[in-house]
Amino acid sequence: MFIHEMSEAECRQLLERTHVGRLACARDNQPYVVPVSFAFDGTCLYGFTTLGQKIEWMRANPLVCFETDELLGEFRWSSIIVFGRFEELSDTPEHQSARVTAHKLLQCRAMWWEPAYLSQQHRDQPHSLEPVFYRIHIAKMTGHRATPNHNGSQPIETQAAPRKRNWMERLLHGEKH
Repeated sequence: MFIHEMSEAECRQLLERTHVGRLACARDNQPYVVPVSFAFDGTCLYGFTTLGQKIEWMRANPLVCFETDELLGEFRWSSIIVFGRFEELSDTPEHQSARVTAHKLLQCRAMWWEPAYLSQQHRDQPHSLEPVFYRIHIAKMTGHRATPNHNGSQPIETQAAPRKRNWMERLLHGEKH
């Protein structure tokens, strides 16, 4: 398996293909990460939730990190990290156009609103069901992808040779170098 650095264009293509990721925020030196559904418009990530911990934390510190990945096989995967800034899209004339964009993009995903509302059923303490649309302005992206061979193309099928154990397998089986 070979690991390749992804270009910005490849990172953007992955954001267009995926719709679930992990959003990380921090407050008082404590990180917090949560899975979220999202949509990408080519410039920003858009999300929907209800008022709760992640919104409170992002209001206090709008610098966030976002991760999404795609697993196509054991040796074929992609993963990207987005660094950006949270912006709440309040129900005001100033954000009306952005809220319409967020809703339009998110409604293309089946049940896009459901996690935000269903989470209420699993909480000890009731929380607000106030809807919150938000976007993440992307400042920087990095990504890596794995391929089974060096240049990323499909490997040529050959006679199967006996497979040698890799260093981790040797370590786990107590073998010497």
